[in-house]
Amino acid sequence: MPRWIDENCIACGSCQEVCPVDCISEGDIYVIDEDACIDCGDCQEVCPVDAIHER
Repeated sequence: MPRWIDENCIACGSCQEVCPVDCISEGDIYVIDEDACIDCGDCQEVCPVDAIHER
């Protein structure tokens, strides 16, 4: 299942840097394109505030 980012995101960019398919976009909170997400979990592992979850 694709990942999603909750409102606890601090927009640090850690997740975007490690995404192998470049499916994370910047914003007040970052957003994962669920259609492009390959569910690797790399983003979730590096999130310093545990704001990334499985659907």
